[in-house]
Amino acid sequence: MRRKPAEEHENLERWLVSYADFITLLFAFFVVMYAISSINEGKYRVLSDSLVQAFREAPSSDRLIQLGTRHPEMLQGSGKPIGKAQTLPREDASQQPATESMRRVAKNVLEAMAPLIKEGQVRVTQSPRGITVEINASVLFSTGEAILQPSSTETLTAVARVLKEVDNPIQVEGHTDDVPIRNPNFPSNWELSSARAGSVVRLFTEQGVPPARLVAIGYADNRPLDTNATPDGRARNRRVNVLILHEKKGDVREIEIEPPGPPVR
Repeated sequence: MRRKPAEEHENLERWLVSYADFITLLFAFFVVMYAISSINEGKYRVLSDSLVQAFREAPSSDRLIQLGTRHPEMLQGSGKPIGKAQTLPREDASQQPATESMRRVAKNVLEAMAPLIKEGQVRVTQSPRGITVEINASVLFSTGEAILQPSSTETLTAVARVLKEVDNPIQVEGHTDDVPIRNPNFPSNWELSSARAGSVVRLFTEQGVPPARLVAIGYADNRPLDTNATPDGRARNRRVNVLILHEKKGDVREIEIEPPGPPVR
């Protein structure tokens, strides 16, 4: 008699295989997402700086040879000869004449004020705004006065000759320390700083600098360079700054402001 084949029992745990595969894929997915989202800031900055440096510099012959090109004068991928590699200018060509002009102005100012610069009474600096000539107030004025001393007019006259040769606007700033002043001529440091800036502007105009290029501003003691707690610091803060700005005449545009509408009720 033939035996009946053994009856196969249905495997009720087959779903565990699919579930385990799903969990494994889900785990791998989150691992990949975490790896992508985690950025090493240090390595990122190094990579960014390298890319910026690479794009700023033109490829040299040595670099092209290292990349495997047989002809240094050929760029990889273009197939067109470009001759010698040229470095891209870092400044806009339209700005180069202005930059050279400002350099000449700075050089001429340094020559005109060389004695006072050696004594530490004048500082000449250059910034994105332009050239700043910082003059200690003791060189120009007596204490609490806004009338230029005769010894200072010769130096300012030499500066005026330099300023006549350029078209840049000029801003003269008066600064004081925080010691209060109160007299009939100057009720406060505001009037004193403004009057000192005005005295320098007036001398410049008398020496031929066009008045339309000049502006006088008084800041009183609101922009100190040093502490007002010591005599040396207060002496540093009492100063007149002559700013030779980069902007040319006509760059400043008037902006119309519409009058306010009727009040909302």
